[in-house]
Amino acid sequence: MKKFWKWKNQTVTNQETQEQTLERTLFLNGTIAEESWFDDDVTPKLFRDELFAGNGDITIWINSPGGDCVAAAQIYNMMMEYPGNVTVKIDGIAASAASVIAMAGTKVLVSPVSMLMIHNPMTAAMGDSTEMQKAIAMLDEVKESIINAYEIKTGMSRAKLSHLMDAETWMDAHTAIDMGFADEILTRPAETPVENNAAGPMLFSRAAVTNSLMDKLAAKCRIKKPETPERSVDTLMERLDLIKQHI
Repeated sequence: MKKFWKWKNQTVTNQETQEQTLERTLFLNGTIAEESWFDDDVTPKLFRDELFAGNGDITIWINSPGGDCVAAAQIYNMMMEYPGNVTVKIDGIAASAASVIAMAGTKVLVSPVSMLMIHNPMTAAMGDSTEMQKAIAMLDEVKESIINAYEIKTGMSRAKLSHLMDAETWMDAHTAIDMGFADEILTRPAETPVENNAAGPMLFSRAAVTNSLMDKLAAKCRIKKPETPERSVDTLMERLDLIKQHI
């Protein structure tokens, strides 16, 4: 089993009330279950145990091209059953099965550069015409179950959702919000404004900066001439008399 999810828990302090709460974040990156959860009892139980190991609100970051629809359906159901608020944040792509998981969010936020894609389920089948008909019927039922999730979130008609899936519809952030698949666009947290204590207007002058830098470099690199000690007249006369005595 290869885990495609990762939990990160951290304690957050409310600056106003100083109350500490546990912030739980789930990251879904890459393919949703490279090995199908069909007839797998171990992996879904592990995911569920980790999900319900804590309480309070959770945040889910999704960046996935999709994967196993069985795993996506089970994760969707677990998220819908979770008692706390579930905030979904799509920071890359939520396509195919990953888009189904995103629909479980109490609130779905999308990055301005993210994409969301919905399409018909696919499978591989082998056998005679009877087996092919069974596979087609199974895909039809899977599609109807996926439409259930989209319908609950968007409020769109099943017929329109079916057409969107037939056409393999790609949505940017604004389209996803307009069509009801997402609620808001992710924005940068508001920052505390920096107080400007400058006495007056400040202008940038490239020449002034360059000249100032050159002056500093010149001061650092300047070679000072050795200072010659000053001599008084009396001292010079004494040395002259001393020289005369030796002539």
